[in-house]
Amino acid sequence: METILELKGVSKSFGAVQALNNVDFRANLGEVMALVGDNGAGKSTLIKGVAGIYPFDSGDYIFEGRKVNVHGPRDAAALGIEVVYQDLALADNLDVVANMFLGRERLDRLGRLDEISMEQACIDTLSSLAVTTLRSVRLPVRSLSGGQRQSIAVAKAVMWNSKVVILDEPTAALGVAQTRQVLDLVRRLADKGLAVILISHNLHDIFEVADRITVLRLGYLVREMAVKETSYEEVVKEMTAGKLSHVPGMKES
Repeated sequence: METILELKGVSKSFGAVQALNNVDFRANLGEVMALVGDNGAGKSTLIKGVAGIYPFDSGDYIFEGRKVNVHGPRDAAALGIEVVYQDLALADNLDVVANMFLGRERLDRLGRLDEISMEQACIDTLSSLAVTTLRSVRLPVRSLSGGQRQSIAVAKAVMWNSKVVILDEPTAALGVAQTRQVLDLVRRLADKGLAVILISHNLHDIFEVADRITVLRLGYLVREMAVKETSYEEVVKEMTAGKLSHVPGMKES
């Protein structure tokens, strides 16, 4: 698999709190990489660093084989990195088309919204992801189910020629049927050749769709493992008692 995103020895601190310490991480095209760890492990900090929200204090950020500097979300988006956060960032009062083009609206030659073009692009994107549960792309988002909302947020992320899609707890608070719908969508993203980074506390979901797992603990990289070569018990053990290169709060010997 081709590695599109690689972090080498990245660290990030907030005052006296060391959120990440010399962490390596990679994401490959056509794969789902799960990022797991208990609360405070550093998952959110790592992802926000990738997204340009928190610049790393040190380490290398490598994209498509070259070192890059990401100073903000616009820089990450320009590379082709999109993040779907847990709150989805959708406007309930707008329809599906307006949400998918929010802030990136198309205009016609007269400077008016090109509704026809945007609607067709929206339909094409949803069709390419096999999202078939929507009756109309003109429905207001407030009328959609949780699974449908998640599908719209993901489709919005992949519409802009993205190469890496980061999903933050995409099945949280969803029912069984809606969770199945979202997991199928996650797998299809990887099958389309994108690199998918999945953050989740639900190991059942991870073992369903992920190819590899990166475990963080207390801001350190504990281990990277292939899903086919590990088990629930082993992942839980690494999350809770995985060997650290240094114990936070202890002086170096």
